[in-house]
Amino acid sequence: MSATATNTEAGMSTQEVRDFYLRYVDLANKREFDRMADFAHEEVVMNGTPVRMADMVAEFYKHVEAVPDLHWEIQDVVVEGDRIAARLVDTGTPVKEWNGLAPTGASVSFVETAFYRLQDGKFKYMSYLMDTDSVRRQLAG
Repeated sequence: MSATATNTEAGMSTQEVRDFYLRYVDLANKREFDRMADFAHEEVVMNGTPVRMADMVAEFYKHVEAVPDLHWEIQDVVVEGDRIAARLVDTGTPVKEWNGLAPTGASVSFVETAFYRLQDGKFKYMSYLMDTDSVRRQLAG
């Protein structure tokens, strides 16, 4: 599929989908979670479970409350039709319990792999995997 090809479901070109995703990650890094309605449907399927957007936003706030300097850095993005696959490196220093792990003052850096499917130009299906074993090892010292 060329960069100018149109996605059938989203009606967006490959470049428009890529730019959409870059804006979404920028939103997360700027903590502008109140703009999530620009990116996601009222209900999304997150890791196979239907989730309300408000709950998804609350989860973002929970992450950045525990890791105030959490930063998502895109390493790779692949767009095919209405689907996005991304590999990111996430960094930060937990100050509260996070994902069941106690803070130790150590900063962490870990890989996140995320997959999305758009419907009507917004996220409808989202899934992600974090390398929590790496985080655990880094926090253990």
